Amino acid sequence: MSAPAATPDPLPYIRYYETLSRASVGELRRLASVDMRFADPFNDLRGVERVVAMLERMFDELDEPRFSVIDRAVSGPIWYLRWRFTARLRRRATPWTVEGMSEVHYDRQGRVIAHIDHWDSGVQFYARLPVIGWLIGLVRRRMSAG
Repeated sequence: MSAPAATPDPLPYIRYYETLSRASVGELRRLASVDMRFADPFNDLRGVERVVAMLERMFDELDEPRFSVIDRAVSGPIWYLRWRFTARLRRRATPWTVEGMSEVHYDRQGRVIAHIDHWDSGVQFYARLPVIGWLIGLVRRRMSAG
């Protein structure tokens, strides 16, 4: 019977995201498995190269994107990271903030094999868009208990 895998160290991955820049995007290749999965409300990608391309695109579309990990918990080879993301859309002065949680799954070698983001895209994204936001607000007001 083989020994269970050691609990992975999340600090290199956390540091990667908290210091992420256009120049450092490719460092993900060192931290993740070649066939890693990344999923969020807009994406479900397989392969570290596709995730790197997505992050590069983020720097093309947003000004000053920044991740901050504000809490974390562990369950075996899975880390749960609570985070805050801030960025400015091009040509807009007001920054957007999104808060969420990520499940980060590690393999026995300590590489990330899955990064699954959980956040409310309805409230934190769609509701901020001009026409869609108005409709979402209307539905929320009608469904609200208070």
